[in-house]
Amino acid sequence: MVKSYLRYEARGSFGVIASPSGNAVFDHSGRQSVTAALEDVIVWDVRKGTQTERWSDPDNRAEVTRIARSPRGRVYAVGYADGTIRLFEEGDGGAVKVVLSGHRGSVSALAFDATGTVLASGARDTDVIVWDVVGEVGLHRLRGHKDEVTGIAFLAHGAAGAVTAGAAGHIVTSSKDTLVKLWDLRAQHCVQTLVTHRSEVWALAASPDGRLLVTGTGEADLHVWTVDAAKLQQTAADGAADGWAAIAEYGSVRRTSGGGGGSGRVVALQFHPSGQYLACLGADRAAEVFRVRTPAEIRKKMARRQKRSREKKGQAGGAETAETAEQAAVGAADELTSFRVVRTGAKAASIDFDPSDAEPQAARRGSVRLLVAQGNNALHVWDVPVPPAGTTTKQAAVGEPAVACSVELAGHRTEPRALALSGDGELLVSAASRSLRVWSAATGACVRTLESGEGLCAAFLPGDQYVVVGTKAGALELYDIPAAALVETFDAHGGAACWAIDVAPDGKGLVTGGADKCVKFWSIELVRDQSHHHHHHQGAVSRRRMTLAHTKTLQMSDDVLAVRVSPDARLLAVALLDTTVKVFYADTLKFFLSLYGHRLPVVALDISSDSTLLVTGSADKSVKLWGLDFGDCHRSLLAHQEPVTAVRFVWGTHYFFSAGKDRVVQQWDGDSFQRIQKLGGSHGDVWALAVARHGAAVFAAGQDRAIRVWERTDEPVFLEEERERELEELYERGIEETLGQGQGQEDGDEGGGGDQRAGRSTMETLKAGERIMEAIDLADGERRKREEHAAQARRLGAGAGAGAGAAGPEPHPVLRVERLTAEAYVLREVERVRAADLDDALLVLGFGRVVSLLAYVDHWAQRGWNTPLTCRVLFFLLRTHQSQIVATRTMRARLHSIRAHLRAGVARQRDQVGFNVAALAALKADWEAAATASFFDDAAIQAVLDAQLKKRKFVGARA
Repeated sequence: MVKSYLRYEARGSFGVIASPSGNAVFDHSGRQSVTAALEDVIVWDVRKGTQTERWSDPDNRAEVTRIARSPRGRVYAVGYADGTIRLFEEGDGGAVKVVLSGHRGSVSALAFDATGTVLASGARDTDVIVWDVVGEVGLHRLRGHKDEVTGIAFLAHGAAGAVTAGAAGHIVTSSKDTLVKLWDLRAQHCVQTLVTHRSEVWALAASPDGRLLVTGTGEADLHVWTVDAAKLQQTAADGAADGWAAIAEYGSVRRTSGGGGGSGRVVALQFHPSGQYLACLGADRAAEVFRVRTPAEIRKKMARRQKRSREKKGQAGGAETAETAEQAAVGAADELTSFRVVRTGAKAASIDFDPSDAEPQAARRGSVRLLVAQGNNALHVWDVPVPPAGTTTKQAAVGEPAVACSVELAGHRTEPRALALSGDGELLVSAASRSLRVWSAATGACVRTLESGEGLCAAFLPGDQYVVVGTKAGALELYDIPAAALVETFDAHGGAACWAIDVAPDGKGLVTGGADKCVKFWSIELVRDQSHHHHHHQGAVSRRRMTLAHTKTLQMSDDVLAVRVSPDARLLAVALLDTTVKVFYADTLKFFLSLYGHRLPVVALDISSDSTLLVTGSADKSVKLWGLDFGDCHRSLLAHQEPVTAVRFVWGTHYFFSAGKDRVVQQWDGDSFQRIQKLGGSHGDVWALAVARHGAAVFAAGQDRAIRVWERTDEPVFLEEERERELEELYERGIEETLGQGQGQEDGDEGGGGDQRAGRSTMETLKAGERIMEAIDLADGERRKREEHAAQARRLGAGAGAGAGAAGPEPHPVLRVERLTAEAYVLREVERVRAADLDDALLVLGFGRVVSLLAYVDHWAQRGWNTPLTCRVLFFLLRTHQSQIVATRTMRARLHSIRAHLRAGVARQRDQVGFNVAALAALKADWEAAATASFFDDAAIQAVLDAQLKKRKFVGARA
């Protein structure tokens, strides 16, 4: 009989507000923040500090690295560490709209153009890809950088950007290879390279009017450039001349914070939507806001400078004029001036200006809002006071930046090192440095937040009202959860770290182990709470509370790293720094067994509920199972790729869970020594595990600050199938890597700077291609059957074969069930492929099947089925197989037929679209006529205006 187990499924994670690998952006209203939270995106209401939406793709395990907001609509592009980009829409329930895969490295830069229909992405693989968001396809791949792309900006033309996707326009990209490149999207080539920077370029920002470009490096200065819009237009019109340069150096601006060395590098740059301010985020916990001076202010400044130079010249007796002319030229430092420094409490990961802060409101409110996502899992919105429009108030008159609102309570500032689950499984406690948080295990909501020491271990006391925490300073802290208060602190281990806590099975005491080489025993006692007694006028209402009393100490030979009392209260297991585990009789503390075999210290141990098995997890990456009758080692398992950090038995079974620094939690069977299941998903070392009493749920916390939950389902797990699935995943990953390498070499041969195919071959696209091939083969079989039947009918002659010919051949079972013709079936299979994957799926087809597919394309064109898709498939096939198609004589008739049918179909579509557009315009005109009349009385308004004008003139005349 095969033993079957039940599968654990990820239920989600909580405790992450903002992950340092990604960024956070305001939504359009400026009320909410769209924030990267490991593999998910969370939409926070920054004023209330509550989560309003969570966007995730169940198939995706990669971290979010970039988020970009579309200028139109509520669409957001989210880039991931595996090179994919997903589009989500706010208020849409978090469903993925589109998946675009083209990069082979993590996405490091994303930008929408002004229309929101074109998206440019840059990644660690040094490529820049331009995507058509509406058509869901890659337009071009731009190659030329030699290192990670760090910034992308679309340059606005004199007119309002490009109308059609990718038709025209320019983008500027910066990279760690110290270069900044200007690309012409019409030619799909790099038309200018800026080589001034001496170190890696970390950030890039273009002003909203497209006139200024600012780049940030590891140096103390920001480089500023001017963009000549007329020259950009000229290159679009007629090929650029030799000395052509649309971007010219404007000078540099000194940053007051940071600069010099690696620590002061620029992390992010961003212009305010009004174009009046520039924010620069440094790696040194400071965001600096620069003000862009108005032309009038610059003129005033230049006049003062000229006056000063004239006075100097007068004193010096007319020195050379070249110097004064040079002084008179306007530089970047004259236009950009440092205005405010926002000191963030911790290293910040990103900044974003409030997009609703366009000119009028900001001037009225007297401040601009800045969203800062901190690296320590917090979001802050800063109010930076600005002088009212039109005034040049000195800084003294304007207040200091202040935090307007923040999201902090829903997660730890540092990584949680310990987890404890209450007896009823409803509350979960996580302990980190300086904070203790209590969560609802069912919903993941934070119920209580308490100040604490640096917690290393934690446990609930019987009754689930109190939690005891062992700290790095060697103290035991006792907390009352309902009252949210620290009740008492005990100096347990004399300043040495308290590594382990275990509550005795009878609930009357607890055991702690520390770095002072002692195991201490404490009894849990009830005392009258005196402080409580005084608050009440009636003497009777005194409250009893728990406290701890030290009863005895067991001195060990080395630091104690883990302790556990067996559930039958007979034995006490103690893990020491010298790699051994010592087992004592719990009542007399007499030595019973010494277990040795690990090569490095045992950091975690647990005893099964029937007190027969002991499991130990060690820094040597192995897990060992021991019998507690004779101390024999049942089995040693190489469980993890990195040191093991936690082990936990499931109550009532010999199943146990292990966690390690390799980011994986695994379930094992302690009787058959088989691995049952691998629970992945963490993005950092897993430090702590908590298992619900009978294994209904597993909680894990670690370096990525997320607390992950897996729930047991009713679906069985079969070990052979699990192994096969794991091998398959490994194989698929190998195939994807070889596909990626092949594609890289293929594209690389064509030389830098040019345009290559934007897609990327993946396992998905291979499978889609196979599905299309199967559909074509099935349809070809059907067509052959039909042709043979028709030929047979002709041979038999009209008279004899009339009966046989009428019925027709029996269709394929699949077509009969689907009720489709062969041609419609192929079309449906092609339609099922994601738009972004279609090109790569069609690449899989051999030329024989391409010829067949072109026959179906002809049929679709004739019937007018899905004309846009028909055109796309046809053009891709013609582009890819052009030479073979040209060389095949028999294809000529087919192509003529397709051309005739397709032109007619496209003309029909064009007429239909034109008709609809005209109808919409008519409806709009009707609505405007009706709505305007009801709101405004033009004549009355004009009369009022005239009256005001007369009055003004009259007053002026008297004066």
